[in-house]
Amino acid sequence: MVIHRDSGLIEHRHVYDLPLYINSDDLLLLNNTKVIPARLLANEGSTEILLLEETSPRNWVAIGKPSKRLKPGTILELTRPSHNLPDPSDETNPAPPAKVEILKSLEDGTRIVRLLGDFRLEDYGQLPLPPYIQKARSLVHEPIYTAQDDELYQTVYAKTSGSVAAPTAGLHFTPELLAKFQHDFITLQVGLGTFRPVKVEEIEDHPMHTEIYDVPLGLAERAAQAKRVIAVGTTTARVLESNPKLKPGPGKTSIFIHPPYRLKRTDALMTNFHLPGSTLIMLVAAMTGVSLQRKAYQAALDNDYRFFSYGDAMLIL
Repeated sequence: MVIHRDSGLIEHRHVYDLPLYINSDDLLLLNNTKVIPARLLANEGSTEILLLEETSPRNWVAIGKPSKRLKPGTILELTRPSHNLPDPSDETNPAPPAKVEILKSLEDGTRIVRLLGDFRLEDYGQLPLPPYIQKARSLVHEPIYTAQDDELYQTVYAKTSGSVAAPTAGLHFTPELLAKFQHDFITLQVGLGTFRPVKVEEIEDHPMHTEIYDVPLGLAERAAQAKRVIAVGTTTARVLESNPKLKPGPGKTSIFIHPPYRLKRTDALMTNFHLPGSTLIMLVAAMTGVSLQRKAYQAALDNDYRFFSYGDAMLIL
């Protein structure tokens, strides 16, 4: 879907039509974060732990279920995913012992955990696919996770590990399509808080999460020469609006973009369709205005657009 803010026009196109709308003097800015295999299973798969942020080597902030099995002092033995089992005939690659110790419970429901054993996350972890994908697959008796997801749930330009969710607008790009545009990268490590719904009556009271980002040297100069800076994904827009001068180096942002906020550095945005009540759909409303945002989402429903991570995209011009 292509949304023209100046006229209110809505067009129905395909991602391969992007060259019709993105010019040679535009700069496409993408988030090159890489999703880590943060989903760990224990007790033969009956217990799940999702790593959120590594606070020091082998120590993580995490969430999990069922919570009654995640009491401080508990040590859980991890279960290696069936698609990632070592070859039993290969004696040079034995499965190392892998355990997780629950150290502390925090007020927000998260846990502080320590990884025990000299094991790699790549061997025991899975990419944390969104729960609705797992549920949909289980309803039709399909595996909720396959080795193919290791490729499908990463952008083709993923580079810097640290996210627990993919910047899904970027999943639409192939290397061939990306090569058609002048483009550059920032990094924002996507946390779980991005997808937490707003449950307060006054949206200003919503506790926005903090995410870590990094801006490369020279991006400010390259962006200044562009006619438009087009953000691919809400995560990229969050960096642009948190650091509009694109000062190089690392930073943190807890910016909450919602109407009547006016975007300062993001000239256009490509994003997927988001859940009602999410901070992401509020960012879209700040970009388009509430009236046009509702019109676009109704058009998406009327035309059977697919929502969420593996869904369709919109380009807001």
